[in-house]
Order: sequence, then structure tokens, then C-alpha cells
Amino acid sequence: MIPEADVSFVKRKWLDIPYATTSPAQKLDIYLPDEGDGPFPVIFNIHGGAFAIGDKCDIHILPFLMGLERGYAVVGVNYRLSGEAIFPAGLMDVKAAVRWIRVNAKKYNLDGSRIAACGGSAGGWYSSMLALTDSVKKFDDPNLGNTGVPCNVQAAVVWYGPTDFLKMDDQLEESGFGPGGHNDVDSPESRLLGQKITEIPEKVKEANPITYIHENMPPMLIQHGRLDPVVPVQQSIIFVQTMVKYIRHDRYDFDILEKAEHGDPLFETKENFNRVLCFLDSHLK
Repeated sequence: MIPEADVSFVKRKWLDIPYATTSPAQKLDIYLPDEGDGPFPVIFNIHGGAFAIGDKCDIHILPFLMGLERGYAVVGVNYRLSGEAIFPAGLMDVKAAVRWIRVNAKKYNLDGSRIAACGGSAGGWYSSMLALTDSVKKFDDPNLGNTGVPCNVQAAVVWYGPTDFLKMDDQLEESGFGPGGHNDVDSPESRLLGQKITEIPEKVKEANPITYIHENMPPMLIQHGRLDPVVPVQQSIIFVQTMVKYIRHDRYDFDILEKAEHGDPLFETKENFNRVLCFLDSHLK
């Protein structure tokens, strides 16, 4: 289990607010800066956990709460995990949560026109998919409410997220970190898609963020550790290499943290998170 974050230092917060009614997982937490009436731009934090575990209130939200001091609201979101519902259920959930934020923005002093999706690992995958697929209707579920409300975000921060599931094992072998096991029937990716990924290449392509890169995508900051033995750094490298072909350079930033592994504390240092906040400032403020 991932330890729970101590958020007692945040004075203004609302916890466990339902944004839909299909599943008990469909809840979010809202944190506001101690002072000010807003409306505050939103860091929309999507937790990681191999698509199967984790929670909006686990310790991985703590670095993003540094944004409160910079005048951002922070919203942590839960979604249906792979043990409850397979792809694209979780993606439909985070889209529904963004719509809920827009509908309820005034009540909670949020700025629904300035939202950045942020997360690491599986949360990075969700952040990139959310940023890239706002116009992909097959990932919308009208039963989750607020139909007709946009689910687009204005920026994304993607930490060590997978982008092309079927290449991960070969890339780990190439870097000396194999075997990775991502192609196994019980891998996180196979469980997410409901079948061994090597048997469903078209479904895998549908779930790969790299599939949806387009010239009007929101600005994205991608960061990955060179020494990542779980999600190989090549996943972000090929993501960016594809972006180079289709979009302007000012729509993406890419950092490789040379000494960082998967989920490394080096991503959460004040220095690196200041880098994240400067990126968000340049696109949301």
C-alpha cells in the first residue's frame, strides 16, 4: 500500500466529493491556497499505481500541493482501477471529473478555463491521454454527467508515463533492465486492457498516447528518469520524437533526469518542482 499524505496543513479543502455516481471510486479532493478568492487555476493531479492501486490522497500528491503557494488550486482525483473496470473506464472517469470541475468552478473558486493535468507513471499516462483525446468521442460516457461540457485541459505535466505499451519490454532489454514483463498476461497493461497485450495490438494502439499526438495539443512538459527500470526512458523519447514530426516545438518540453529511477524523489525536489511550476505559469497564468 502507498502511504497516505498528511494534508492537515491545508486550511481550505473539500475531500471525497463525488463527481459521478457509477462507482464509489468517482470522487475528488479540492485544495485551495490559504488566501485569496480566486478563481484559481487548477493542478489536476491523477495518481499512479500501475492502473491497479493508489489513491488521490496518497503521498504522491504532496509535491503538487507546492502549487498552493504559487496560487494554484489542486484537485486530486480517483478513478476506476483496472480490477474494477478495464480501459477506457478510467479515462472516461477523469474526463468526467474535468467536466464536473467546470460546472462547479464558481462554487469552489476554481478557474475552469485554466486546468493542467499532472501525474506520474499510470497518472502520467492518464494525463497525456486526457490532454490528447478531448475530441475522441469513444472515450466519453454520457452516463457520467455534464454532457456537452468540454473536457479539454490547457496543459499537462507527464512524469515517466508509458506511451507505447508493446515496445516497453524490448526497450528495457535494450537498456539492460529486462526482462520487464509488460507483455505478460498479468502485467499492468494487460490488466488495464483486459487481455494479454501481445494478442490485441489494435486495442493497444487505441490505448497508446502516442497515437493521438496532434498539432493543436495543449502544451506538455514530459520528464523521465534515464535509469527507470519500470517504464523505460525510451517511452518518452519516442513520444517526443513523434511530436517533432507533427507539432511546433513550443508545445512541448522534455527533460531527462539523468540519475533518476521510476518514481524517484528527484522529481519531487523543490528545484524540479519549481521547473514544473514555471512551465505551468507560462501556460496558465
